[in-house]
Amino acid sequence: MTTATKAFRKLGAAGPEVFPVALGCMGMSGMYGPADEAESLATIHAAIDAGVNLIDTGDFYGVVST
Repeated sequence: MTTATKAFRKLGAAGPEVFPVALGCMGMSGMYGPADEAESLATIHAAIDAGVNLIDTGDFYGVVST
């Protein structure tokens, strides 16, 4: 399916329009083990080529308190 056949979605009332699928890059940071920079870049480029325009580069998603 091409980008033209997928409906973009608005984030919030006044937010940007994004592709229905995003790319999370936390695994590319080495957080889950060794990261392969060349593979990470190839993945990002493939996502962009597929129409992805939301790339999440957060390295953590909250603090766990005990």
